[in-house]
Amino acid sequence: MNCKAAIAAFFMHFRMTKNKDFFQAVYDIVRLIPPGRVTTYGAIAQALGSKGAARMVGWAMNASHGLLDVPAHRVVNRKGLLTGKMHFEDEGAMQRKLLADGITVVNDQIQQFESCFWDPKELG
Repeated sequence: MNCKAAIAAFFMHFRMTKNKDFFQAVYDIVRLIPPGRVTTYGAIAQALGSKGAARMVGWAMNASHGLLDVPAHRVVNRKGLLTGKMHFEDEGAMQRKLLADGITVVNDQIQQFESCFWDPKELG
């Protein structure tokens, strides 16, 4: 492993350890997103009482890809764009998974986003 990769691995491990409870809370919410629906990084952060932590939710989602019970493909940016697609096994995987859920994606953007949006605040 080169030096840059080792540093990146250290910081990823540090973030995951430090934020383990936050990450777990993110995963708990993501597991509740129904098929055919999506939510956003910001909506998850807001539901957790951390309105400004959308980027941290993104880190959690990036670290979740080994967790088969976390439907990471159902989390998109606030405009319905597939900004996390590069973190899947290939760049088309996120779109294929959304299509399997019945969600239409054109040019990396969810169509009729408002009707697909699931707000995790409705849980509480």
